[in-house]
Amino acid sequence: MSHDSLESLRAQLAEFAAQREWQQFHSPKNLSMALIGEAAEIIEHFQWLTESESARLPADKLHAVSHELADVLLYLIRLADVLQVDLIAAAQEKIQYNQQRYPVHLARGRATRATEL
Repeated sequence: MSHDSLESLRAQLAEFAAQREWQQFHSPKNLSMALIGEAAEIIEHFQWLTESESARLPADKLHAVSHELADVLLYLIRLADVLQVDLIAAAQEKIQYNQQRYPVHLARGRATRATEL
């Protein structure tokens, strides 16, 4: 198994939680709340920046954002594991669904909701 696979991360997180006896705290409710909290920490790094400033973060800020992104990914993987959701399959299914909701000929170059196309 590759060290950079989603399955490898899932297994590492499960072992990490088990070693600390944290499974008791890893309910879907708690994990989803932690996930949203970490996502909010990403936003803090971009608050008050212009569009162009947000696209060219200084190295130290980008490094901090990378840690917040990792936190979101790790909580997402852990939540999916607890709920027994195959994230890859779910993502592929969602992409197919979005392809139907946002046909290229209607959605190209538009940032509107599917109901407004």
